[in-house]
Amino acid sequence: MTQTHAVSQDQYVPETIEAKWQARWAEQHTNETDLDAPVRPFYNLMMFPYPSAEGLHVGNMFAFTGSDVFGRFKRLQGFDVFEPIGFDAFGIHSENHAIKVGIHPSELIPRNIENFRRQLRLIGGMFDWRQELATTDPRYYKWTQWLFLQLYKAGKAYQKMGSVNWCPECKTVLANEQVIAGFCERHGDTKVEQRTLEQWYFKITDYAERLLANLDDAGVMDWSPTTTTAQRNWIGRSEGAEVDFPVEGGDPIRVFTTRPDTIFGATFMVMAPEHPLVATLTSDDQRKTVDQYLERVAAEDLVSRRVGDREKTGVFTGGYAVNPATGKPIPVGLADYVLMEYGTGAIMAVPAHDGRDLEFAEKYGLDVVPVIDDNGRLQASGPFDGRPAIEAIPDIIRWLEARNSGTGTVQYRLYDWCISRQRYWGPPIPIIYCEECGTVPVPEEDLPVLLPPLDDFRPDDSGVSPLARNEDWYLVPCPECGKHARRETDVSDTFLDSAWYYLRYPSAEFDDRPFDAGRTRTWCPVANYIGGNEHAVLHLLYSRFIAMVLHDLGFIDFEEPFVRFRAHGLIRSEERRVGKECRSRWSPYH
Repeated sequence: MTQTHAVSQDQYVPETIEAKWQARWAEQHTNETDLDAPVRPFYNLMMFPYPSAEGLHVGNMFAFTGSDVFGRFKRLQGFDVFEPIGFDAFGIHSENHAIKVGIHPSELIPRNIENFRRQLRLIGGMFDWRQELATTDPRYYKWTQWLFLQLYKAGKAYQKMGSVNWCPECKTVLANEQVIAGFCERHGDTKVEQRTLEQWYFKITDYAERLLANLDDAGVMDWSPTTTTAQRNWIGRSEGAEVDFPVEGGDPIRVFTTRPDTIFGATFMVMAPEHPLVATLTSDDQRKTVDQYLERVAAEDLVSRRVGDREKTGVFTGGYAVNPATGKPIPVGLADYVLMEYGTGAIMAVPAHDGRDLEFAEKYGLDVVPVIDDNGRLQASGPFDGRPAIEAIPDIIRWLEARNSGTGTVQYRLYDWCISRQRYWGPPIPIIYCEECGTVPVPEEDLPVLLPPLDDFRPDDSGVSPLARNEDWYLVPCPECGKHARRETDVSDTFLDSAWYYLRYPSAEFDDRPFDAGRTRTWCPVANYIGGNEHAVLHLLYSRFIAMVLHDLGFIDFEEPFVRFRAHGLIRSEERRVGKECRSRWSPYH
């Protein structure tokens, strides 16, 4: 005989109690904020999830619950809280998941979104589901493409050849963060290669100083010190001088140095293997050796070349430059630790006062000339002998300027944002190439450029997007002259999708504008933003940059998108056994 027990009134039965209250909230529109006439608007935003797996993971629940609790607290304080949710559904993670399970992303990702949506509804967050968005929806990525066109028209989007990390297994460009110790993060045994491809870039470096300055303005940004420090380090402001080292019969080699006080001790120069002057400087008797070295370096990935404790390699070009301070010829070499993306792609090497240069000089038998004594004063430095080295820097810069050999300048570690991806699952970049008219932006009235159906969506080793296989989509008439032309087949980086999504949420129902001016003034910038600290640099930096561009173009009246940002903690699997009980330690929610 089966014994049954009645449920007491104080017993918590989730499937009963939660369903009851969620139904009540839906009936009374509790979580549907008046977007047009709020009394005390408070935009409470959490980073939207990637539907690149079958369902949400516990980390999503951990983060979303903390943010939701805070939103409910603000509502109890009398604020009109807007808490939207959506899905960051384009990009390499979703496409790789589709490849792994053998289902086309256009079929798999909507299925995953449906499951994510079901799970999010079950947890009972105060989400305003009227404003849901997905980056894969043409109603959304139409405006991502519109955003690209605004940057292009403003001169902030451009093409250039660039060195990139290439995974021969993924068949695509990888961000630096996707390369672990020289190997693809997805294929741990696949060595990442270096390739040179023509890419689309955004001029984020034009905004480097503003991106830095605003971090110090507590009245504009209430962010944690760890996050602002990470951004400062990534931007990497450096004061110094650009100096020209003359080359007989050719253009001078320009270097950037933060220590022009050591220029009298520069005994050799080193250039990146990709430097445009390599061919000019290479002598006939060194050409074969240099070519072999270039071939070897080309097989290395960029990340491993940045690692500081690896053995440095190099080769002598057979060419010489002249130190503008001493007038002496110094040899010019190539080295794998010099990168075109930093500074000018060439350095003046001062081995007496730089450990990396000294290591290189000792390995290849190059001169070492000390120019700063133990007391920090200059020696063997011409008219500056005896002066404190650091204090002499401004005068040395003026001395170089007077000789037309250099100029004082500021440089940044930050480099322009490469947005091109040679994949299928992303918004097509809205550009058309015409032999008569050149590079032509797709007219705004023709947006969106729809991502076409493509059965064979897997990338190959050509470095060309799979979209190039669809000639019916790829070949189009030029919008300006009507002659035969071709579309850009690269899609844009998923970071572009997420760089502006906070603007779309309050205006998600409008199809004739990316974001409504009135609602944007009411709700933006975001009052409170919660997310993972793994996005403390790139996502937040790109979002800030896009906001600044839109501000300068007159589309929005603020230039910082998130007033307050807090990174949530992590769930760590440090298990400690007490008797037979296994406990997991949870890090605090900040």
